[in-house]
Order: sequence, then C-alpha cells, then structure tokens
Amino acid sequence: MLIMLAGLPGTGKSTLARALAEHSGGIVLDKDALRAALFPPALIEYSLPQDDFCQQIMLQVAAYLLSRDRHLRIFLDGRPFSQRYQREQVRTVAGKLGVPLAIIECVCREGTALLRLQRDRDSGAHVAENRDADLYFDVKSRFEPVVEPKLSIDTDQPLITCVQQADQYLATVSST
Repeated sequence: MLIMLAGLPGTGKSTLARALAEHSGGIVLDKDALRAALFPPALIEYSLPQDDFCQQIMLQVAAYLLSRDRHLRIFLDGRPFSQRYQREQVRTVAGKLGVPLAIIECVCREGTALLRLQRDRDSGAHVAENRDADLYFDVKSRFEPVVEPKLSIDTDQPLITCVQQADQYLATVSST
C-alpha cells in the first residue's frame, strides 16, 4: 500500500508518518532525507524541478520495495503534495503496481504549524533548511485542495489519537 501524507509544512506529516510506520511495521520514504542523501549541500536548491526529481526517485524506490513485498505499507513523506499533478503521479504508480493508495491530509491551526516550524528551525531537527514561515505561506498560497478520497487528521490532537484514526482508515483502504 502507498500512503501519501499531504498538508502544509509544519502540520505534522513527518511525525505522523514515523509513528504510523513504527505502529504498523511500515517504511517511511522522505523526500527531504532523499534530497540530502542525493545532493551535496552546495547543490541543494529546494526548487520545484529538484522536488519533482526527488519524488520520482522516491516513487521508484517504493515500486521496487512493493514489487518484492506487496503487503508493505510505504509512507510517502517530505512533500506537501500541494499540487494535483504530484498526487496524480503517486496514483499512477499505485495503479501500475496494483496496490491500494491512501491519502492522509494533515491539518492543524496555523499558529501550531508556525510554532512547529520555528521549533524545528531553532533546534536543527529537520533536514530541510527551507522550512520556515515563508515556505508555509508560499505553499499555502498555491495549495490545490485535495479533492481525492482522503482522511483529514487534525494534528492538534494527541499523536496517539491521530495514529488510531489513521490506522482505522488504512485498515479500511487496504480491505477494498
């Protein structure tokens, strides 16, 4: 199963992805970690072409893993999936592989997201150096609503509650 985590920066996608992967024995593929592994720091651009390239590599890795074990849960993280074409690329790969696709959209109060971004920036906890309020508002201004079937999770709730909601949803998607 492919699980796409969508949402604005700071809405808790990575935290939820890691918690769900740990809970279910899944694998997290993180675009930001992939970019940091592929490119030397001087060549990291945080550009749309580089993001798209990293997503394609991420999807190739997912396809490789799922071709060996169709029962894996692969969480796609590190991208807000804010554009319809980005979500469609994932849907196409899931269709070609014949595996279910689940979309979890993380939402929270704007103040919460901005606080999380600032906290990560201050601590250096996130590998992507462009995660800040400017990125949040830029992505928000261009975000195309996720109209595909999805579960929206308010990550202002306790993490355990978010994991339980997502786990129930994923069980439903995997059984269809």
